[in-house]
Amino acid sequence: MKIAPKIPIPAVGFNPPIYICPKRAKNFVLDGNIEKDFWKDVPFTDNFVDIEGDIRPLPRFVTYAKMQWDEDNLYIAALLKGNEIWAYQTERDSVIFRDNDFEIFIDPDSDTQGYYEYEMNALNTVWDLLLTKAYRDSGKPVNCYDMHGLRTAVHINGTLGSLSKDNNSWSVEVVIPFAAVCECTPESRKPRTGEYYRLNFSRVQWTVDEVNGKIEKRKRPDSDLPLPEDNWVWAPTGVINIHYPELWGFLVFAENENSHFTVPEEELVKWELRKLYYAEQIHKELHDRYTDDLKVLTDILKEYSPCEENRSVKALDYKLQVTDHFFEISVYNGTSSDRKCITIFADGRVTSI
Repeated sequence: MKIAPKIPIPAVGFNPPIYICPKRAKNFVLDGNIEKDFWKDVPFTDNFVDIEGDIRPLPRFVTYAKMQWDEDNLYIAALLKGNEIWAYQTERDSVIFRDNDFEIFIDPDSDTQGYYEYEMNALNTVWDLLLTKAYRDSGKPVNCYDMHGLRTAVHINGTLGSLSKDNNSWSVEVVIPFAAVCECTPESRKPRTGEYYRLNFSRVQWTVDEVNGKIEKRKRPDSDLPLPEDNWVWAPTGVINIHYPELWGFLVFAENENSHFTVPEEELVKWELRKLYYAEQIHKELHDRYTDDLKVLTDILKEYSPCEENRSVKALDYKLQVTDHFFEISVYNGTSSDRKCITIFADGRVTSI
């Protein structure tokens, strides 16, 4: 019997966006307004899309971001167009996505564990936390974590708390010190030119009405629950779940925006292993154990993948080691001089040694 997997296979293939992040040394005044010299000539990302990808319509409002860096900080700016500018959360580390919000996710070492989440609303209320693992892998959020040295600002082009047609947008600036996010890297250091983080952005947007001067979420028919929120992202994950770090974009630390970057072969191998991870999790749901039979796993991919690209894996020399309740799948990659063993584990972690 076919099931609805607890960890669904994404409806997108492996095609994360790439952002070449230029290194700049300019004076910076934090005010949330991104129309200033500091951001001049820094490229924007592509427009955000629905989190599920091309199977959903384009967002009704445009969103994009831009970034730059120096020796100490990552600078992020985003423009969120639209007339629905409102927020109610005022306490730090409250659940900010109960409002319309802007979110940042950073996995500094691309192992899909030990990553950072940051959210803010139009009141400049923030929520920053550390994820030990993705929720699908029984990860726990560390809500007491604070990004020391974090600086943020919001600029509103319109009237806060209104759906006026004259409202245009709100914009944000976020300054994240590398010292606050490098603890989850093997060497606990700042990035160097040519290196990359895995990163994603999300904009949560609710369907709302203005009732007696107050913004209210529109309810579902015959229910007191609000309509589901929209999730608009830079890198679609192909499921309504941002916590698929393997599909986040590549933030490349470069000398300038014209630098070249090719996704490393190592990351392509990780994706092949990740598809087998999805299949192993489905097999565990079906049979209460994992399997070391590669054909069984590829058959699961054929049956459960909504995306053609994910219905098979490349012909690599996979090594599967399995118990009933744990597995690891490895591939040796590279030449004799730079040969690495890339491994994925049942808890979602990926290593490259």
